[in-house]
Amino acid sequence: MRHRSLTLAILLAMSWALIFAPALLAVELPDIGNPADAAISPQEEQRIGENFMRNLRRSVALVSDPEVHEYINSLGYRLVSNSEQQDGAFTFFVVEDPAINAFAVPGGFIGINSGLILASTSEGELASVLAHEIAHVTQRHIARAVNRSSNMNLPATAALIAAIILGARSGQAGEVGQAAVMATVAGTTQASINFTRANEQEADRLGIQTLARSGFDPRYMPLFFERLQQASRYYKSDMPEFLRTHPITINRIADSRGRAEQYPRPEKSDLISDYLLIHAKLQTRYDQEALSRFKIALQGRAGPQQDAARYGYVLTLRHAGNYDEARKQLAILLKKDPQRIAYRIAAAKTEQIAGNSAEALRIYRDAFNISPHNMPITVHYGEALLEAGEAEQARQILAELTQRHDHEPSIYQLLARSETESGHPVDAHQSLAEYYYLSGETRAAIDQLEIALQLAGDGARYQTARIEDKLVQLRHESETEEEH
Repeated sequence: MRHRSLTLAILLAMSWALIFAPALLAVELPDIGNPADAAISPQEEQRIGENFMRNLRRSVALVSDPEVHEYINSLGYRLVSNSEQQDGAFTFFVVEDPAINAFAVPGGFIGINSGLILASTSEGELASVLAHEIAHVTQRHIARAVNRSSNMNLPATAALIAAIILGARSGQAGEVGQAAVMATVAGTTQASINFTRANEQEADRLGIQTLARSGFDPRYMPLFFERLQQASRYYKSDMPEFLRTHPITINRIADSRGRAEQYPRPEKSDLISDYLLIHAKLQTRYDQEALSRFKIALQGRAGPQQDAARYGYVLTLRHAGNYDEARKQLAILLKKDPQRIAYRIAAAKTEQIAGNSAEALRIYRDAFNISPHNMPITVHYGEALLEAGEAEQARQILAELTQRHDHEPSIYQLLARSETESGHPVDAHQSLAEYYYLSGETRAAIDQLEIALQLAGDGARYQTARIEDKLVQLRHESETEEEH
């Protein structure tokens, strides 16, 4: 893990897991009123969130798998479209961490630990967590509790939020995060914000409403609460931060169950959901016994659960180098559901890893022609094109992808490679600058832009002007970061 460089000012993230240590809860701010009375503007919240993401990427690992990214954002926006802020901008991401945790920060940035996804047993349970966090954002609970007169600096505020999140990840990180927060409190206007009981009740209530509107059974929320409460009995000193900092009470379970029972139960579907496939995929990353578990599950009753187990089995077989058996199992899945994107990607990836680049390209190309705006297909297709020496085609599809996913650093890194190999060095250094900037490395981004400016010369005035404008912005941000 890269060195944690944490610059701080005062503000707190609202989250399931991120509640200040008792020493920092001495000062409580009153509820300022309704969302329209927020102390900071939506634009400032967005800037805080964007800076927070840059701090987080510099310090912790996020799951970069494009299929996981696409799924969590698809589920998130399904819920957002049925929430109190249907036109709001949100970013959902998965933290590479087996601990059970989730959090929301200003600007609609919502993180879910991979461990929480694995702890859930259904898409409804996972959706209940996201719906709750979405409600915290739509009701602007942080903004309503921030005192604008605290003279906070937005980049530093974002760094503080990242520090708190890091502090919740492990004992060592916790000591670093808490020490940094305490040092900040000693030198700045003291203001600490905690979720009030009213905030939590409101997030539960609106979350249940969002679940029902989105076609989920809202009973999944109290069900997940209850399972977590029961699981807490088996933890001692190593209880997950999620359960330590966000206690789930009997009253809370009863209240959410009472609200959920007011809604009719939706009809059940026999179709496999992407949730099951993503759950299986994450199992292959963390469960050393995944291969044997999937193999056993294949002996069960035919249906979505068995299909997901077969998919996970394919991924573990491929990882073990057993390509023939992986192909055999994939043939069963593709015969049943030939248009399933996850199966097509798995088939192409199997051929790609096995060294059959021509067949991998064929599968990717067919899938891309059907779904040209699908992020996972485009990313994997771009990688395959680069491996096959078709850098110019890779550059074209990846450049278009950044227009729709302009906050994903991994795409810019891949685009820079395609631009380098296709003979566009100035563009390559600009893409690398974007990659470093989004990854929280502002100084490295500036270095890349300076190289791009030198290579561009005087021949391309529009491009040169654009690079110079970006340099002015990043140099200012770098100076602000160094001050804090």
